[in-house]
Amino acid sequence: MEQLIVRNGRVLDLVKGKLSEPLNIRVEGHRITEISNRPVDEKVSKVIEASGMTVMPGLIDCHVHVVASHMNLGINARQPNVLATIRALPILEGMLRRGFTSVRDAGGADWSLMQAIDSGLIRGPKIYPSGRALSQTGGHGDFRKRGETFEACSCSYHGGAIARIVDGVDAVRLAVREEIQNGATQIKIMASGGVASPTDPIGNTQYSEEEITAIVREAEAAQTYVMAHAYTPRAISRAVRCGVRTIEHGNLVDKDTAELMAEHGAFVVPTLITYEATAEMGARYGMDPESLLKVGVVREAGRRSLELYAAAGVKMGFGSDLLGEMHHMQLRELEIRASLLGNLEALRSATNVAARIVAQNENLGVVDVGGVADLIVVEGNPLDNIRVLSDGERNIKHVIQQGRQVEGLH
Repeated sequence: MEQLIVRNGRVLDLVKGKLSEPLNIRVEGHRITEISNRPVDEKVSKVIEASGMTVMPGLIDCHVHVVASHMNLGINARQPNVLATIRALPILEGMLRRGFTSVRDAGGADWSLMQAIDSGLIRGPKIYPSGRALSQTGGHGDFRKRGETFEACSCSYHGGAIARIVDGVDAVRLAVREEIQNGATQIKIMASGGVASPTDPIGNTQYSEEEITAIVREAEAAQTYVMAHAYTPRAISRAVRCGVRTIEHGNLVDKDTAELMAEHGAFVVPTLITYEATAEMGARYGMDPESLLKVGVVREAGRRSLELYAAAGVKMGFGSDLLGEMHHMQLRELEIRASLLGNLEALRSATNVAARIVAQNENLGVVDVGGVADLIVVEGNPLDNIRVLSDGERNIKHVIQQGRQVEGLH
């Protein structure tokens, strides 16, 4: 069995919030088998010298769209399928280079991309795909402009589409079964209006409670869960009461709704960097004017929402939700989180909390014996200075994924 040693690195324990003395980490296959200060037997396949550096868990982004190579999602969906797939490849490699060894795709990626990475055919983080997100007609996954028509489900056959349109209890049950049969590890729904879609106000609720409940029950039957795009207290509370496990964005939450989420054990995945990036770059790269107007409604509220979630005890996972030319800003989400919640909580959101969200808390998000060897070796201590990570990948010296060093990232 192939072995790897990470030597003399200071291990970041994000459960305790402490940095260890220099230790050696032994990896056999894809798992960590030893963490100690005993001398290293150098008769192993690979030794990575980490003296003076921090060894920490690989990062996990719980809200990405790896096929979103264009900021305008309507245009993105109309790309030829092969082009949409090829344009996803540098997006995936960029995420891995930034230290994200796993991602949960919130609409667009499918089983085939997941398998291409798992088999080593292409490079990228391990994907937990949602397949196509489910959207009602006129909902956040319906990117038609007013007056534009197409057959009801034609979007589901486009490789660049992040969503499919489906209406009615029986139809959503079938759609969930189809997405799971196609390899989705969880189901994504659009439960409120959104920014990137042109015709649905953010305050709209989407899907009836009967439809949401049917989706949740089908997911539970397949031993998985539902994640829901939702902004307002009304949309969030409807989704949570129907059994949705993770709320995506959640910018306009109020105190009572945050407490309801905590009571139900629901997670939230804020995505604050996407509003900063959209405000900065959206007009330049083709986002609809209607969408740009909606950014201001949720941008500042998103920052305030983190305080409400923290006060209520809602666990927050890391999400970026970047599109097109914005993907390179992914790590800046850590800096926003840290400015509001502190460095430790920002780092936890992308490691042990994120691992719980993707149901891999026994394998990912920690540096521990028996865990999967997804590790990054970083120059500096992100507990003291979050910009060690948020400034970009220049301080990430090594990425280890499933026990193998990722070569040639710099």
